[in-house]
Amino acid sequence: MESTVLRIEKFSAFFGENAVLKDINLSISRNKISAIMGPSGCGKTTLIRCINRMHELIPDTRVSGKIFLDNEDIYATDPIIVRRQIGMVFQKPNPFPTMSIYDNVIAGYNLNGIRLAKDEKEKVVEESLRKAALWEEVNGALHRRGTFLSGGQQQRLCIARALAMGPAVLLLDEPTSALDPKATSHIEELIMQLKDTVTIILVTHNIAQAARVSDFTAFLYLGELVEFGPSEKMFTAPKDKKTEEYLSGKFG
Repeated sequence: MESTVLRIEKFSAFFGENAVLKDINLSISRNKISAIMGPSGCGKTTLIRCINRMHELIPDTRVSGKIFLDNEDIYATDPIIVRRQIGMVFQKPNPFPTMSIYDNVIAGYNLNGIRLAKDEKEKVVEESLRKAALWEEVNGALHRRGTFLSGGQQQRLCIARALAMGPAVLLLDEPTSALDPKATSHIEELIMQLKDTVTIILVTHNIAQAARVSDFTAFLYLGELVEFGPSEKMFTAPKDKKTEEYLSGKFG
């Protein structure tokens, strides 16, 4: 039986008085890829920012309801610990511009004041870059800046940086929207390989991408969860008329 790694219960999120997420209930299966899709402004990015407690960094925001990671209430846990357990990769690749590839990968340890011996650092760097399918391309240039890499390589470096902390869940916020088709297909292959070791939640505008890579799909509309289930079922026989209209391109 599939086990649940993340459970979202009666969860709402607000900017001021404006509810951007309304009463979301969702269970995310371990070592699966769950896509979150929906039109712009429907709350997709807000939802994943709430999952790793970044939403609260914006002034005048609040949340209600619960999110559990392996039965621990993340809102009763130190947010720094939550962000180690739930990594995030953003839309635009954002390696730290002044840092080498090597330092980018272990940045999370340095920022959290976690000291590693030299051989431990080297092990983390190599393992993380291997997981992100980047080691073969950069192992001769680890001390060059990460910004000299192509866009797709920079995004894989950001994935390596997130994986270095050993998270249980990896949040990807439209990770290919700034990339060309070839780099996009590299990242999609990588995502499918990674689910053996980490649970992935992927926000995407790209319906075809959600169909290609995800095991489960959630459809959000105006801050509400319209439908959630196995991707295969949703893309062939959506239960809700709104989902069907979105998938057939009537709005988006």
